[in-house]
Amino acid sequence: MVALNFRHLRYFWCVARAGSIARASEQLHVTAHAISAQLGELETALGTRLFHRSGRNLVLTDAGRRALSYADEIFSLGDEMLAALQDASHRQPVSFRVGVAAGVPRSVASRLLAPLLSADPELRLVCRDGTLDSLLGALAVHELDLVLADRAMPQKLSVRAFNHLLGRSGTGLFGPTRLAGQAGDLPALLASEPLLLPGSDVAVRARIEQWLHDRSLRPRLAGEIDDGGLLKALAQAGAGMFVAPLAMADYVCRQYGVACLGEFDGVSSELYAISTARRLTHPAVLAIQASAQDAFTPQRAGAQG
Repeated sequence: MVALNFRHLRYFWCVARAGSIARASEQLHVTAHAISAQLGELETALGTRLFHRSGRNLVLTDAGRRALSYADEIFSLGDEMLAALQDASHRQPVSFRVGVAAGVPRSVASRLLAPLLSADPELRLVCRDGTLDSLLGALAVHELDLVLADRAMPQKLSVRAFNHLLGRSGTGLFGPTRLAGQAGDLPALLASEPLLLPGSDVAVRARIEQWLHDRSLRPRLAGEIDDGGLLKALAQAGAGMFVAPLAMADYVCRQYGVACLGEFDGVSSELYAISTARRLTHPAVLAIQASAQDAFTPQRAGAQG
């Protein structure tokens, strides 16, 4: 009787969802050659072809479609088993692994994660940062327990995971305290003062650009900074105004010695937890959810719609 190799099955599942070995390779951060070799071993073990080529894409055979149906169920049950056992054990895991996407302000991430360490001194918190796509690839192969992101998981990705909205806040314009007297007049401020924007990986960047376009505003872009901490430090040094969630306004003003100059009406900043579990039951994740509610409730944070 053939023993099923679950790593081979996982690679098959990812390729089937992605439509090609190349896309699955990017998501899993495994070489295309390694994936192709393990697919071959799986097909040999099963005694049937699972794919046939159609141009550059791989198309499932009848056997492949049946295998994918079983794989969906297997990995769904596996995720449920992990969640159930972790919930039933009444113990924190030795380590809790969180991926923090580039678009999540580090001040927000630290506020959510710090309570985990104070609540359980024995918990070892492991944090990884990177692009959302790379972190979701790690989540898919259970190298991470949770991903914090500023947007929902893109539907194009073949990762079986679920979006959990932790909070939504209005987005504010922040700048030097000397501008406090002009607070509320965003068009005038944006016409006269330089603006620092986050990089394109940050979800709110596109929303701010659309807001400016809709009002025919063309501020002088002083910088495009990927690192949120560096961006705010440059703003603190007088390089320009910047945007941040209004839910963190008190912290941002206090930490960087700036003033909140107004709100981009209709522009929201969001925070998501992305996990392989449909329901949030892990004690550490529930603690993060509680911290998010505390962080986003006081200052005009919206509810999930």
